[in-house]
Order: sequence, then C-alpha cells, then structure tokens
Amino acid sequence: MTRDRKDPPAPDEPRIVEETENQRRERETHASENQDEALEETFPASDPVSPFIPAKRRD
Repeated sequence: MTRDRKDPPAPDEPRIVEETENQRRERETHASENQDEALEETFPASDPVSPFIPAKRRD
C-alpha cells in the first residue's frame, strides 16, 4: 500500500530521513507540472461565469 507523504508513519514504519535540496526541488517541480496539467484539463470549466442577470418579470 502506498502512502501520501503527509500521512503519519505507521508504528512499525521507520522514520523518513529529511529530503535533500535536489529531492525537494524535483518533488516541487513534479507537483507543479501535475497542477498545470490538471488546470489544462479543466479549461472549459475554468472559464468565468457569465455576468448575465435576468430581467425582472412584468406582472
């Protein structure tokens, strides 16, 4: 089973050693690329909402 890096370690799991500067940079670049790709895939839904306001009904 894979774990998210933010999950606390299991009691029998060894503690994770601090990441190096290069590992941190690679992780952040990967996360940024994933976020950019997700934004591109949601493009039609990311268009602004139309400011159309319907007119009041006449009685």
